[in-house]
Amino acid sequence: MCERVAALGDADLVLLPELWATGFFAFDDYARTAQPLDGPVVAALGEAARAAGVHLHAGSVVERAPDGRLHNTSLLLTPDGELAHTYRKVHLFGYGARESELLAPGDGVGAHAAPFGRVALSTCYDLRFPELFRAQVDDGAELLLVTSAWPAARVAHWRLLTRARALENQCFLLAVNAAGTQHGTELAGRSVLVDPWGEVLAEAGSEPGELRVAFAPSSVAAARAEFPALADRRLFPGEESGGAR
Repeated sequence: MCERVAALGDADLVLLPELWATGFFAFDDYARTAQPLDGPVVAALGEAARAAGVHLHAGSVVERAPDGRLHNTSLLLTPDGELAHTYRKVHLFGYGARESELLAPGDGVGAHAAPFGRVALSTCYDLRFPELFRAQVDDGAELLLVTSAWPAARVAHWRLLTRARALENQCFLLAVNAAGTQHGTELAGRSVLVDPWGEVLAEAGSEPGELRVAFAPSSVAAARAEFPALADRRLFPGEESGGAR
């Protein structure tokens, strides 16, 4: 995977799928493949980002934290190969899976300032929880980056939720999903770019491959100014706005 990233020098931003190195459904391999964020996998990803000169959303890895707990952690690396931002998956999947049994959830959802706008990371099952994305928008998010290993059996949900999260938050949403079969589970593929109006600008197929798209993150401000739905929000008692949790 690192060799493929290193060859993408004509891109600005590259995204990889969820737990691509271990395999999301390889639950028995989580502990064996877990590494700290200063381990060899992240170092190799940094070298690949540097070789290509790209921002790299390196999907997610099984992180072994200093306290010994394991997390499903997404990574954003700079063109200098530096680890700029991380996100530990908050909503862990338990529907016929062991992620919630084996891993610990994260508790931070804040956005990160990148040269192309303020970005926020999330992971797969998170798509079903709109309050996470609204907290990221309250922290200034303009581009939502999602890494996934979403099964083909629920591809209709994937298509619906990616459009909904982009539309309701008036953000671009770029979601990359694994394809092929992992441990008997067929994955949906269908990586997608959705604009702030909820329109699908590009969608990949169900087979492994690359999706290359061009878009202008700066147009988020124009969409929000033309149709200022976020400015019309009314909060209910106990609900807070204006910062990440």
